[in-house]
Amino acid sequence: MRRIAYLRVSTAEQRPDRQIEGLKHIADELHIETLSAVAKHRPVYERVVERLSAGDALVIWDLDRAYRTSKDAINEMDALRARGIHFHIANLHLDTTTPHGRLIYTVLGALAEFEREILAQRTKEGIEAARRRGKRIGRPPKLTDRQLANARRRIETRGQTRAQIAAEHGMTPWSLTQAIKRHVD
Repeated sequence: MRRIAYLRVSTAEQRPDRQIEGLKHIADELHIETLSAVAKHRPVYERVVERLSAGDALVIWDLDRAYRTSKDAINEMDALRARGIHFHIANLHLDTTTPHGRLIYTVLGALAEFEREILAQRTKEGIEAARRRGKRIGRPPKLTDRQLANARRRIETRGQTRAQIAAEHGMTPWSLTQAIKRHVD
């Protein structure tokens, strides 16, 4: 069984030293990637996972070093398990080569997903409560009511185009059209 470690730091200024120290004694190979967690493609990670065979273990320092969300981690673990590949999260002392490790990982993943859903629900409830209190949610309007009325008048009476007026205000014609519609309604 090979134990291949994947380490990630987000920027070149960040150092992987903590991960290296934590993994060098439990992994046969270390592969380091410098890339944001939100990157769509992670070439080093993809190469490491491609090289893994049944019976091997992917070793990481922590979930956030390899995955964006707990859901991503659970999905990846399921894909690895389907290939007969184990998973080891060093800072949690979690090793899915054991039944206990698989159980704990599944419970941790479920708890993390629950926490994410509760946070999303609370955020949604907070936004709705703010709206009921009359608070405007989102980006502040680019144009004032007066500017929108003026823009509408210029389009209707002076024959100016939406593109001309939008350019004056540093916005797209579509955004200007939508703002005028909201202002009129």
